[in-house]
Amino acid sequence: MQNLSDFMKSGCESQKVTKKRSIPLPVLKKAAVQKSGIQKSGTSRWRAAALIILQLLMIAHIIQWRMMGTTVSPIEPSESMYTLQNGAINAGFIFFTLAILATLIFGRFVCGWGCHILALQDFCAWLLKKFGLTPKAFRSRLLVFVPLILALYMFVWPTAYRFFAKPASEPLFPQFTNHLVTADFWATFPPVWVAIPFLFVCGFMTVYFLGSKGFCTYGCPYGGFFGLADQVAPGKIRVTDACNECGHCTATCTSNVLVHAEVKQYGMVVDPGCMKCMDCISVCPNDALYFGFGKPAIGVPKTIAKNYSLTWPEEIAGAFVFLASFLAVWDVYQLVPMLMAVGIAAVTTFLALRTWRLIRAKDLSFYRHNLKSSGVIKKAGWAFLSFAVLWIGLNAHSGWVRNNERAGAAAFETIQIPDELALARANPDQWLSPGDRQNITAGKTYLYSAFDGGLLVNNTVAPKLAWFEYLSGNTEQAVKLLGLAAKHQDGQAKALSLYYRGAILNRLGRYDEALISLELALAERPDLITVREEKGESLWQLGRRQEAVSAWGDALRSNPGLPLANNMLAGAAASLGNSEAAAAYEKQAGQFTPNDPYFHWMLGLRLQNVGMNALAEKHFGRAVQLNPQFRARRNADSKGHSN
Repeated sequence: MQNLSDFMKSGCESQKVTKKRSIPLPVLKKAAVQKSGIQKSGTSRWRAAALIILQLLMIAHIIQWRMMGTTVSPIEPSESMYTLQNGAINAGFIFFTLAILATLIFGRFVCGWGCHILALQDFCAWLLKKFGLTPKAFRSRLLVFVPLILALYMFVWPTAYRFFAKPASEPLFPQFTNHLVTADFWATFPPVWVAIPFLFVCGFMTVYFLGSKGFCTYGCPYGGFFGLADQVAPGKIRVTDACNECGHCTATCTSNVLVHAEVKQYGMVVDPGCMKCMDCISVCPNDALYFGFGKPAIGVPKTIAKNYSLTWPEEIAGAFVFLASFLAVWDVYQLVPMLMAVGIAAVTTFLALRTWRLIRAKDLSFYRHNLKSSGVIKKAGWAFLSFAVLWIGLNAHSGWVRNNERAGAAAFETIQIPDELALARANPDQWLSPGDRQNITAGKTYLYSAFDGGLLVNNTVAPKLAWFEYLSGNTEQAVKLLGLAAKHQDGQAKALSLYYRGAILNRLGRYDEALISLELALAERPDLITVREEKGESLWQLGRRQEAVSAWGDALRSNPGLPLANNMLAGAAASLGNSEAAAAYEKQAGQFTPNDPYFHWMLGLRLQNVGMNALAEKHFGRAVQLNPQFRARRNADSKGHSN
């Protein structure tokens, strides 16, 4: 047995041997290593200044809109979707087109120097480094295709769908219209309480878990096109013979590009993830790197083997996790926009796969935290595991809610009864088919599950539930749900909920409450003509007949071809003894009333509600002429009305 002195001696010798074998890393050759280490980028401050100015210009754009009421439409690439779908030429479409053209020449400069999301990611990476945490790139073979798939869905699919689904008489492209100026700047953006979590997830969380350009790599659909355009661009980061492969460029690159290896192998940077930040050029100790024009990257055989974070089985599992998470959270509660769902799905994929490794591996670390050592999960590991389980659990719950929302919405879309006919009388049960009743029952089950089991209120679920309840005869519950929905809505959605609430209250004979609801609807959207027609009925029933005539007249001034408003004015004129005006309004109504028995029946019921029975009988008679089966309906309805 060794004694203590022999053991200490052998230990010292072992230390000496270890010290002898300690050599510099191959990429950090002595000739290139400076005493101060890798020099600081000379372009990072310029780029930071450019990105800060971009943020200030965006803020100024919003302030100008708030002060003036109108402004240039959002300079956001996603606005191009409305150009392709609706033909709306806007500032976003022009910017995106110019950005792609610029990328075809200079490469991905726009990403590195002109993207507000990249600015946020850089800021988050800078903050993490201040806390001693350097984001490590998460490298996946399959998830890198997500941006391109999203880009094709957003910008190519609308045209492809139009090509295959459009009638032969319609053109392939919609008629283009000028939308360069808008009064509703925020119409296509999520509300502020959604935008802030979006920026947190796609900015901070993707950087923390996936690397300094995590969202750019796995979530940005615009980058999907920019990456393709970069491959054919002649503008590239190139190298001279002065390069000695010191590796400073790769160590400085925030886009996770193996700069030193690519310039050695290809004479230029070919990775489409290169965003031309110019940091690599700035820190090169030999001034060997430069931006120049020459042969593009397309067609160059990529021979450099990359190290990936996942095995192939993990890649496949990760792709399924990503898709499941994306579908679970996209538009859940009608709040989560597509790009935020992508960011959430990418983080979910990382957490799920890292949790699997934490369970299976003997040793695992994350940043400077030791999660598991020698098969024992440490405190940091339990904290990581708890967060992952909570995050994945919220994803699963969102998926359950979203599935119920989708199923309920599908049942809602299959209801055949027209809204106007259903709202003509308080009990529309006679108009429901057996299929409608089945869909109402199923839809209520799904939507109440989402409504009662959800963590947030979906402002589209409540109106659908209200409609199901109204069709089921539960008018009081319908009124309550529509009031609740209006509290969580704004703009047109709120106006419509208030309109339907007012219409139902009119049928219940609660005209004062109906009038208040309809006035609130008009305050949100003064252009909703049907609200003015319904308001006229409230006023008429309250005895304020001149105001009712004014309300119906306002509706006709917006659209002279309204059958209901014309008929109401005809009935009002007849009740006031003005037969000439009554005949004129009735004639005008006849020009725009379709020869549909259901439509005539609806008009008859609405006129009967306000006591204009003579005119109502004409429409009931016309409905019977068009469809004799309505005679039986007339007899049953007349009996119910007299009771």
